Amino acid sequence: MKYPGKMKNMDKKYRLLVFDWDGTLMDSQQEIISCFQWASRDVGLEIPSSDTVRNIIGLGMKQAVHAIFPHLETDTAQQDFIERYRHYYFSPDKPPAELFDGVFEMLNGLSQQEYFLAVATGKGRRGLDQVLERTNLADVFHYTRCVDEAHSKPHPQMLLDVIDYLGVTNESTLMIGDTEYDLLMAKNADVNSVAVCCGAHDKERLELHQPLTCIDWPHELTAWLNLIERENKQ
Repeated sequence: MKYPGKMKNMDKKYRLLVFDWDGTLMDSQQEIISCFQWASRDVGLEIPSSDTVRNIIGLGMKQAVHAIFPHLETDTAQQDFIERYRHYYFSPDKPPAELFDGVFEMLNGLSQQEYFLAVATGKGRRGLDQVLERTNLADVFHYTRCVDEAHSKPHPQMLLDVIDYLGVTNESTLMIGDTEYDLLMAKNADVNSVAVCCGAHDKERLELHQPLTCIDWPHELTAWLNLIERENKQ
């Protein structure tokens, strides 16, 4: 299946901007850490530290559980944990995580500049659709890809699926993320990346994977893109 709309922004250096979600667009670290720790308590596992959970943010849930609890050898034990995590994550009593400041305006502005916008996330489809609806961003993105539809990061499949659907080149695609898994996925897909330093992994760790730049906050992407496009036209 291919994108049914018109080709966009043929004159831009980067035509497709692919965003991670948690820690890149949404300030959801503490939400994920808390749900992971509560689920661990409920199933009788040692409660991992905040830093331990922060390290696996960005992976698919099965991969994250295996990384922290490799001794859970059966699918049943792993699934029991995941069900408890989802119980807390989707609880209506839990305060919802919010977008980082300026993200809503940034995404709408980039859409008006006729970039293709997409999401490639370690979230499941149910979780992503829920936050897209809650944040009124569902119509901003041309395509979204979740971990229950493709291999987990850092495997390149999610990113390659987005590129294929929208019919652009790897060279005109930019991946924006806050973890080394995002940047490694980009590298594995032969795509350039931008690191966002307000999320799960620190700047020094992100720089090891050679992003084009590191920005402190996601809304700073607009100014950087404008600079790149000015240089591209000279």
